[in-house]
Amino acid sequence: MTTRPGDLRDSDPESYWNDFERRWTGLLSYRYLGRSHRRFDRQASEDGPDTMRLRHDMRNQTGGVMAAPLCIAAPEAGGFSDIDAVPNPVIASLQIVDPATDVAEIEIIREQLRTGRTMGFSRTRIVDANDPARLLAISEGMGVDIGPAPPGGFGAVDNPPIEVEDSPDMPPLHVVFGAWRDDRGTWSLPELSDDLASPDAALHLGPIHVLAEAAATDAANRISREPLQITGWHVMFMARGKVGPFVMSCDASSSIDRGGSVGVRWTLRDVGNDDRPVTAGTALFRKAQR
Repeated sequence: MTTRPGDLRDSDPESYWNDFERRWTGLLSYRYLGRSHRRFDRQASEDGPDTMRLRHDMRNQTGGVMAAPLCIAAPEAGGFSDIDAVPNPVIASLQIVDPATDVAEIEIIREQLRTGRTMGFSRTRIVDANDPARLLAISEGMGVDIGPAPPGGFGAVDNPPIEVEDSPDMPPLHVVFGAWRDDRGTWSLPELSDDLASPDAALHLGPIHVLAEAAATDAANRISREPLQITGWHVMFMARGKVGPFVMSCDASSSIDRGGSVGVRWTLRDVGNDDRPVTAGTALFRKAQR
């Protein structure tokens, strides 16, 4: 059995930030996608924007941008920061308004709406980094603070992106994150490991978004004869995924033959933790414009 990651909240104040850096740099989500965050990443400019390049593995079959990379680049955790707290997302909602087929890099513009004692609300504009007036997507969400971080001691982390060569032949994101589809059509993630776990030892939002979009897209494509572009994405993080493996169930419905959309509902369960439902969401697809 895979050794379970440790929970940052169990760290002594003296070792907390060293433990944070080790867990943060071990996490696959941000490093593999190449997101640059000016507050956390030592290699990023403190005065520069938060950005991420769009690669082939972040696009669908017609070249339109996928939802999961955008949600990872702009994680909605209610505006709570790892500098002050241990944040957990509760709801994340994304609307794609431009499939960004010709966009090379995005800029993430965050807005903290309200932060209370334990709950916060945030939203984000995602734009073309080379043309910030061009809006690609908008997102919003809420999150909770599940524990305090020791005051002081935080420093930007040496967390350079993993060098990934962009090409049409690169593996899909779900393969990199260890997700797979079995012969019955069921999508899964393996037991929790350091590269999939957030600092508080729960399944990170990154692999959740990646697995869910792969499963939802598969379900949508099975009932549509048209190439599809995802336009709406809504996720509810109901409980922390602690053990794994994690199994996804989906159901899809379509009105695309009448000029409408394909809607998919999905639920993620932690099989190793009494089959507990941990995340649920919906996806909306429309006919892709060629």
